[in-house]
Amino acid sequence: MAREWFLIELLLISSLIGFGQCAKIGICYGRNADDLPTPDKVAQLVQLHSIKYVRIYDSNIDVLKAFANTGVELIIGVPNSDLLPFSQYQSNVDTWLKNSILPYYPATMITYITVGAEVTESPENVSSLVVPAMVNVHNALKKVGLHKRIKVSSTHSLGILSRSFPPSAGAFNSSYAYFLKPMLEFLVENESPFMVDVYPYYAYRDSRKNVSLDYTLFSSTAPDVIDPNTGLVYTNMFDAQIDSIFYALMALNFKTLKLMVTESGWPNKGAISETAATPDNAQTYNTNLIRHVVNDSGTPAKPGEEIDTYIFSLFNENRKPGIASERNWGLFYPDQTSIYSLDWSGRGNVDISTGANITSSNGTWCVASANATEADLQNALNWACGPGNVDCSAIQPSQPCYQPDTTASHASFAFNSYFQMNGANDVACSFGGAAMKTTKDPSYDTCVYANSSKLSKMNSSTSEVQTGTARMILRLSILELAGLVSLLSFGIVFDIM
Repeated sequence: MAREWFLIELLLISSLIGFGQCAKIGICYGRNADDLPTPDKVAQLVQLHSIKYVRIYDSNIDVLKAFANTGVELIIGVPNSDLLPFSQYQSNVDTWLKNSILPYYPATMITYITVGAEVTESPENVSSLVVPAMVNVHNALKKVGLHKRIKVSSTHSLGILSRSFPPSAGAFNSSYAYFLKPMLEFLVENESPFMVDVYPYYAYRDSRKNVSLDYTLFSSTAPDVIDPNTGLVYTNMFDAQIDSIFYALMALNFKTLKLMVTESGWPNKGAISETAATPDNAQTYNTNLIRHVVNDSGTPAKPGEEIDTYIFSLFNENRKPGIASERNWGLFYPDQTSIYSLDWSGRGNVDISTGANITSSNGTWCVASANATEADLQNALNWACGPGNVDCSAIQPSQPCYQPDTTASHASFAFNSYFQMNGANDVACSFGGAAMKTTKDPSYDTCVYANSSKLSKMNSSTSEVQTGTARMILRLSILELAGLVSLLSFGIVFDIM
């Protein structure tokens, strides 16, 4: 009995110190432009910013190859233009999977396939093709034993609703019932999420008299909005839109279906009439969105709900039709420099006036340049870990900074170590042009990058060293406890069985 109580206590401790899965933040990689960097450069950029989840809109082979062995998880897509052949014949899908997916999996980590995108917004009437195509994709995956590793779904705009306010009155447009109900049944049966694209920006742009800018930007000064039917208080438009979907699903008795936000963001530029489309507002919205998601804030109707969310978009796309804002949702310019900075951890703040990541204190780091070639990075890495006398043990297998196992990631750690060892001056962050300085802390998970301010504090104060040592011991203790909890939990399963 004592053993059982000990195990229960450990599991309770693990939940209190936060070992549960938290919601994921990803990025959408659209390519409707003629000035974008090559996919391999994009993969390096994504890793440089420690982005671990990416959505693409097709199954482009060059993109799949570029993300191989990066540790980045991909959502890939079947475009609306392919729905007809995918829905007509199982053999078409089997051939696609064999030729376009299986050669690159699992080196390229594909976790979801979206079949069709916002089909209710498509000028062609393709809605009836979605579910048959989804079934065929699922069957093709099942034949090769991947149907539980790669989930199948489809994305929707909020236009699929006939009513979204107040959130508790959320309801699907009845004209879509012919394909929506079988789709929802498919998603429940196969444990796939309902995917929706959520854009508070459009709610503000199209109804400024009724929607405040602060409310759409997650501002703490925004006036509360109360749902008259439930009494729930809404402090931001994102939650209200999400809950309108939840209530629409509940109305059809799909109460347990998980939601995933496959697009959300804010334009950094727009037409003269789009006064809210600015870099500052884009930075504010996305910063607050990331914090809201990674903290598992949930929504008023679903508090604590984990809602994986993908920010739109990685780059501006200059070939998109429509009003100016349609082409300007990007976080990066084509030369891979930031339009504005984001704290992807969701645990710090970003200085809106400077774009600096406040969580980085006053430090400066040296990381691999996104413009460097793979060969240049490898040569510089070899030098740093050899003649440069950098301790590269942290980027060896099973060590804290080994993953992602890429040249760019390993080079960043080695470059920074050399940079800090040599006074953090410009010359020490050159490496023949393969490196660049940054004020954004590149640390992630348990991989900690040294910085000049930390080093100077450690050298000037013994108490700082002791504090750091104590924290390290605490971190190790927590990690050991996490491992023990995992093993014991595993044991519990087999004891029961």
